[in-house]
Amino acid sequence: MGETKTRDRIVEAADGLFYRQGFGHTSFSDIAEAVGISRGNFYHHFKTKDDILDAVIGLRLANTREMLAQWEAEGATPEERIRSFIHMMVANRAEIMRYGCPVGTLCTELAKLDHVTHNEATRLFVLFRSWLAGQFRQLGRDRDADALAMHLLARSQGVATLANAFRDERFIEREVMRMDAWLGSIAATAH
Repeated sequence: MGETKTRDRIVEAADGLFYRQGFGHTSFSDIAEAVGISRGNFYHHFKTKDDILDAVIGLRLANTREMLAQWEAEGATPEERIRSFIHMMVANRAEIMRYGCPVGTLCTELAKLDHVTHNEATRLFVLFRSWLAGQFRQLGRDRDADALAMHLLARSQGVATLANAFRDERFIEREVMRMDAWLGSIAATAH
């Protein structure tokens, strides 16, 4: 197995474990075991857990950029592209009900730990915020594009938190339908 491939496998395994178990509850041993390598080989790639966290945040940022680019390519209108964001909750509902939102849970945990990478992790929300604001601007909502983006981010985070607390799939589906209707009314009054 090549150096890069091993490193990538470590980062992917850590990403999943940080999401499912939390950063604070995931050890070097957990990650090494998930990848199937010795701790010595593990330390060859990463010296500290913070080094791994930096790499995980980098992976999440890259994956988010790729997803946003895909939504851009697939959505014919800003409304369709915003719906891709909204419907992400339905597509990921099993994980959300079990573990919460991967971005929200990581940012919350790092904030509680007063961890130095908290601001870096928050860049994930900034990506979504900027992208959504751009979509609302394209929809003709120049003046309140950022406020609408923040409203949608806040609402999706609230839904993810309550879905995780109550483990209620129908709640996610109802809230996604309500967000769809809200977006429809925003689009109808745009321009």
